[in-house]
Amino acid sequence: MITRKSAEQIGKMRQAGVIVGDCLRMLRGLAVEGVTLKELDKSAEAFIRGRGAKPTFKGYHGFPASLCLSLNSEVVHGIPNNRKLKNGDILAIDCGATFGDWVGDAAITVMVGEVGPELRQLVETTTQSLVAGIAAARVGNRLGDVGAAIEGVINPRGYGIVREYCGHGVGRALHEDPQVPNYGKAGTGPRIQDGWCLALEPMVNLGGDHVHTLADGWTVVTDDGKPSAHCEHSIAITESGVEILTLTSDGAWP
Repeated sequence: MITRKSAEQIGKMRQAGVIVGDCLRMLRGLAVEGVTLKELDKSAEAFIRGRGAKPTFKGYHGFPASLCLSLNSEVVHGIPNNRKLKNGDILAIDCGATFGDWVGDAAITVMVGEVGPELRQLVETTTQSLVAGIAAARVGNRLGDVGAAIEGVINPRGYGIVREYCGHGVGRALHEDPQVPNYGKAGTGPRIQDGWCLALEPMVNLGGDHVHTLADGWTVVTDDGKPSAHCEHSIAITESGVEILTLTSDGAWP
């Protein structure tokens, strides 16, 4: 069942979202050559707890860390370890914070040092597809309009779209109804209503669509070993428009 949030509840989600936005901006500055993924995770947990929130991901279905850190050909759900970032890497940072029983969930892909034009365009396309999805998430539109808008940015550039994982509703729980695929047919699906809160998160591969999960049971990688990028925001959809809930405290993209 898709739950509609009141203005008061959206306000509480905004508080959680700002913590996530500020944490991601902090992590963007820390994600430099020589830093380990575990160091980033430790910094994120300290930041989130320092703001009076809890890391949503830690312990979620047994996940062992506060961040999902997915490096290069890893798509999502990467477990932080002692690998060091290298010049030319791209790193997807997925962060969740629970504040007052409400969840904020967002992700960015950062480019470490000098990144070539091929990967830079991949990351930029992923962000642009998220922007298009947010623009399509309007009261009265169909859920398929959101997926179609995301797909419409990605497909013409020849990238793969991950189909096994998708966006989702968000609120008191990290994953709520509905599922929001990053592809679809415009004019199909449920009609979007006032008070819906969604986490939109395109996952875009430099190569093909296909992915698989590693033996750790979490880390999803591309089948062809080519890099992947991931970008996400939590949004609230109201009669007055769409609000991005996971911006920084000064209203910027992290």
